[in-house]
Amino acid sequence: MEIIKLIKKSVKELQREKVFPEFAIPEIKIEHPEEKVHGDYATNVAMVISKVAKKSPLEIAKLLIANGKLQMANLFEKVEVVEPGFINFFLSKDIFLDEIKAILKEKDKYGSSKINKGKTVVIDYSAPNIAKSFGIGHLRSTIIGQALYNSCKFLGFKCVGDNHLGDWGTQFGKLIVAIKNWGKKKIKDYSIDDLEKLYVKFHKKAELNPKLKDEARNWFLKLEEGDKEAKKIWKECVNISLKEFDRIYKLLGIKIDYAFGESFYLGMLKEIIEEAKNKKVATESQGALIIKYPNDELPLSMILKSDGATTYLTRDLATIKYRLKRWKPALIIYEVGADQTLHLKQLFLAAELLGWSKKAEGERAPKFFHVGHGLYRTKTGKFSTRAGKTIHLEEVLNEAILRAKKIIEESETSRGLSKKEIENVAKAVGIGAIKYNDLSSHYSRDIIFDWEKILNLKGNSGPYLQYTFARCQSVLNKAGFKIKTQSLKSLDFKQEETDILRTIYKFPEVVEESAKNFSPNLITNFVFDLAQKYNLFYNSWPILKAETKELRDFRLILTQAVAQVLKNGLLLLGIESIEKM
Repeated sequence: MEIIKLIKKSVKELQREKVFPEFAIPEIKIEHPEEKVHGDYATNVAMVISKVAKKSPLEIAKLLIANGKLQMANLFEKVEVVEPGFINFFLSKDIFLDEIKAILKEKDKYGSSKINKGKTVVIDYSAPNIAKSFGIGHLRSTIIGQALYNSCKFLGFKCVGDNHLGDWGTQFGKLIVAIKNWGKKKIKDYSIDDLEKLYVKFHKKAELNPKLKDEARNWFLKLEEGDKEAKKIWKECVNISLKEFDRIYKLLGIKIDYAFGESFYLGMLKEIIEEAKNKKVATESQGALIIKYPNDELPLSMILKSDGATTYLTRDLATIKYRLKRWKPALIIYEVGADQTLHLKQLFLAAELLGWSKKAEGERAPKFFHVGHGLYRTKTGKFSTRAGKTIHLEEVLNEAILRAKKIIEESETSRGLSKKEIENVAKAVGIGAIKYNDLSSHYSRDIIFDWEKILNLKGNSGPYLQYTFARCQSVLNKAGFKIKTQSLKSLDFKQEETDILRTIYKFPEVVEESAKNFSPNLITNFVFDLAQKYNLFYNSWPILKAETKELRDFRLILTQAVAQVLKNGLLLLGIESIEKM
């Protein structure tokens, strides 16, 4: 950042002039003040330096700005020092106008960066379970994971999206028992709903007959050993499920690069077990193979059961090793529910004990991060339906689309739209509303499903952002001509215009901060704030009928820039921008 460079130059010059003693320049932090009266940027660097320079923070701050490096007229309108030693920077109008030009020049690439070029990130997200309907529980992982993927790619990472399907485990032994005992048609003719009902039936029957659980464990062991009948039933269940998932992903507008189930890694499990034993990471205990963590910082975990069956951890370790070998990532992000926190801590530590997360010579050590999302809830409590059933995601999405369509048809929004356009807008608004409602909160928080809030055209919602973008497009279409940015010049801006200028330039910083903290909600906060400021400006001042041609041109350019940044922000969130609404 230019301000940081200027501060460093000022410090070095003051050291050369013996005003400051020699010391290593500390990390300089620049922040946006919460109140605009304190400028566009502020720093407490003088207070940090005062500890080694043996001068008061106020004196140091005054010395830094008196040095001249921080008084560059083309950058700042004003630089001030305030008690007890903060330095506040007010950017010049020229800087704001240059940023508007950059937005209109870079268009869809505005806010992007190549800072992570050459680095690969693997993002594990969505991960629905085979033979179960795509439930509401997997929606958060899918939406947040895709937003993280979009942001990382926007910032130069080579992104690998990996859909780790739950297609292995003891639940398939249960399903095989259910199909063999109570199935009434050919496997290939089952729907995913049929499979789910059979799975629920197994659990109800097993409560009365515990021997069914032993039978299920035996069938899963047969499946692991390659039994033909078990494998055939399992394969059909996988095929039925994948068709269902593809349909849901299409509705959500999401395409994940790879979809490897747990079964994909079965051939690697023996190697993982042997490596864990050879490196003395795993030891035998009562016929099972366990990992005991140093200093008992985590509960022990099992990679091989006493009956010879593998565990989730075994398969997850194989998954990490495969990802490290194939893609050589700098970072692997697991977008998985917070209820998996302990399991993932065990997984990451096990990988470290095996030596996989230590850097090889000349290479960066891969890092692991768990984005642990909260639950979906209704206004009255946990999101649930009748016992034995899951919340089918498709039902929620279709409900959102129907509600959006009803709002559109009952408002002036539908005026001039064809029936097909209303259908398309309803889908974009409904799906976008669900996504925005999720992403507008930090991933760790539970999400409240309140339809009135989700589909509100005036509040902090997806439809409000889409409506603001459509409003910008309407203004530009009514103008009927394009304004060249060469005509952009400093004017006596109104407060509402200045507020937009002092907000819109922050977009690239917000995108970077969002990716760094795995927090798409930082982007939603920004685009909502920008939309509010634009709507206030729109309702306060004429655009096409501005007093002068210069003012009209500026306001049209400002509208164009706002539309572009809203579009870019929505794109990162996986939400469609709508031209007419």
